[in-house]
Amino acid sequence: MKNNLEIPVSKLRKQCDVSIFNFNTTEEISEIKEIIGQKRATRALKFGLNVKKKGYNIYVSGVTGTGRNSYSYSIAKEFAEKKQVPYDWCYVYNFNKKENPRALKLKAGRGPIFKKEVENLISKLKAEMVDAFSSRQYENKKRVIYHEYENKRSEIIKKLNKLSKRYGFVFKETEKGLMSIPLIKGRPMKQEEIEELSDREIEILRDNLSKLNKVAFDILNKLRELEEELNENIDLLEKEMATEVVSFYMAPLLEKFEDNKEIINYLDEMKKDIVENLDKFLENEKDKKTTYIFSKTTNEENFFRRYEVNLFIDNSNTKGAPVVRESNPNYYNLLGKIEYVNELGALKTDHMKIKPGSIHEANGGYLIVQAKDILTSPYAWAGLKRALKEEKVKIENISKGNIVTQTIKPESIPIDLKVIIIGDYYTYQLLYNYDDDFKKLFKIRADFDIEMDRNKDNIEKIASFIASHCKDEGLRHFEKSAVAKVIEYSSRLAEDQRKLSSRFNELVELLYEADAWAEVEGDDIIKAKHIKEAIEEKIFRNNKYEEKLQELFKDGTLLIETSGYKVGQINGLSVMDSGQYSFGRPSKITVSTYAGKEGIINIEREVEKSGSIHDKGVLILSGYLGEKYARKKPLSLSASITFEQSYGLIDGDSASSTELYALLSSLSELPINQAIAVTGSVNQKGLIQPVGGVNEKIEGYYKICKLKGFKGGEGVIIPYQNIKNLMLNEEVVEAVKEGKFTIYAVKTIDEGIEILTGVPAGKKDENGYYEKETVNYLVQEKLNELAKVYKEYQ
Repeated sequence: MKNNLEIPVSKLRKQCDVSIFNFNTTEEISEIKEIIGQKRATRALKFGLNVKKKGYNIYVSGVTGTGRNSYSYSIAKEFAEKKQVPYDWCYVYNFNKKENPRALKLKAGRGPIFKKEVENLISKLKAEMVDAFSSRQYENKKRVIYHEYENKRSEIIKKLNKLSKRYGFVFKETEKGLMSIPLIKGRPMKQEEIEELSDREIEILRDNLSKLNKVAFDILNKLRELEEELNENIDLLEKEMATEVVSFYMAPLLEKFEDNKEIINYLDEMKKDIVENLDKFLENEKDKKTTYIFSKTTNEENFFRRYEVNLFIDNSNTKGAPVVRESNPNYYNLLGKIEYVNELGALKTDHMKIKPGSIHEANGGYLIVQAKDILTSPYAWAGLKRALKEEKVKIENISKGNIVTQTIKPESIPIDLKVIIIGDYYTYQLLYNYDDDFKKLFKIRADFDIEMDRNKDNIEKIASFIASHCKDEGLRHFEKSAVAKVIEYSSRLAEDQRKLSSRFNELVELLYEADAWAEVEGDDIIKAKHIKEAIEEKIFRNNKYEEKLQELFKDGTLLIETSGYKVGQINGLSVMDSGQYSFGRPSKITVSTYAGKEGIINIEREVEKSGSIHDKGVLILSGYLGEKYARKKPLSLSASITFEQSYGLIDGDSASSTELYALLSSLSELPINQAIAVTGSVNQKGLIQPVGGVNEKIEGYYKICKLKGFKGGEGVIIPYQNIKNLMLNEEVVEAVKEGKFTIYAVKTIDEGIEILTGVPAGKKDENGYYEKETVNYLVQEKLNELAKVYKEYQ
């Protein structure tokens, strides 16, 4: 039976037959641009990108290296190229409500034009306005107004003086305006003459002046009205002149953007504001130069910023829709921000300080972010969800406690974009189960697989993938024997003879490193030996920890026996991970059994060095023993199980069958062959279950046996279901072929215990008793004996 359970050499590693290739080197085959082995994920992505409804954003899940990033970007670019280029956006001053800058939408490429045209307009108006108000035309119109004013005023003054003479006064023009002066002998009195008057004469003058003011009130009021009329006429002339100048120079701009009502409305408001603030355009150049000496940022400069255009989003060079990959999706990088300048300790801002985020830049297209990055950045995730729910972006800074004396609230910009979040499976599950918004906003999941079928079509595609990288990256081309080794390496990564790995980043690394070895050895083409060297050297670069452990096994610091027979002792196998490299190592497992009712004691659990899955595996052993040996009487047993020289946390159930074998050995007092190590999970019915890392475990134990010297009979027992996972290195395969090492596959505990002890497991007869001198018979007898001892002491 033992020989029947040996795995044949042909099943230890699935070779890639080079005869399936119809080329000699990859130079002869065509390139491939499509992603390989991701049919489900690519269909989901394409569907999600096609759906235009709200909430159909996409979460791309999968492990690093499966092409999820590069494919998500490339397919988004493909869709984007077919879409219309989105609008430009500008922020401008709001002449009606300055704290709410306006957002203006323009056709793609029109934003920079608009900004430049407005800049040129204001520059022209600064010069042309001064010229217009210095022109002969303006002076003539102004002179006509003043001439008419002087004539009317002169007539009124005549009437006033005619009236005032009756009361002994005359009105005279002074710098302070009209002044009433008393008359003497028909002429105005001098100041010294007034000072010489008696009090009585002064009183008479005052009385006459009071009477004059009462009767002259209407005439004086007409003078004031005339002055107001003059000012109004001058103001009207200035506004007419200013409006004429602005209209003339703004006309081409209005014509150029006549199809944009928002722009036309904005320009009309700008025109009114310019006319209202005409004095700013007519400031004396000399005064302005003097001001600059004392202040870098002048009031005049600040004023004219209201006419500047903030080109917020410029799509003039965009082809199709934008595809934005945000590598640092913090709150401000996503949603934009308002910048401030520090003026004497106070923070101030205006519409020119509004900066876009990647949501604005991707508007009309696609935004790609990493789940890990956005979820670990404060406020960013909440901000993105709010924007997607409201379908607009509100730019507002997060308060940091600074003193802000001037702030703004820009108009929100409507958004229409597709967000692609790239993350792993566990993040998706957390978001889906605990974030109600997530399931409403990200209705499409594209799940990238880590493996694909090892069939002719996929093998040919990988060959084309290699050819593409050789051409794109300038690598040497591969012989078909080297391609075959890459295929085998891909199956090793997938840990399945029937599969190929879709973690293409690891395959690409192998291509680069094989090319480097070909260069070192002066070869113009990459051969199978270069692939082998690349794999071996990568292992060597990363297996220092494994070699240190091997030294401890060799010098006896770590106790392990690979020959002889021992009762209640067995070699279990586990996998250790040191980053880029995983390797197997054996561990001595021992079991002690004695009379009692404590059951099976997991020593690792007692000292809190056992994980929950390992605890479960140990508890299953009690179920197995109870069903198999204690159907008719209670199980009276105390047993302790431990991993010797283990000082870290132990978890997983891949050693549960190994522990059971040692337990059966201890009970039956049958020694176990120490040359054979074991891995495999077991259920309560005694059926062996598959485990992970089977290749690493076998190779790890093989290295220890090689280190200690082969004495005969060395080997490993694995679950039958793991045969398909075998992609052992060529050295182990060769050792099996030479008979130095044996690998067994078992389906049940009975099969395994026979290999380990060399004694039949034993079956029950028609009376329910196990065959004598079998493992199960000896176990049953021992349990009966322990029960009897326990009962006697009770």
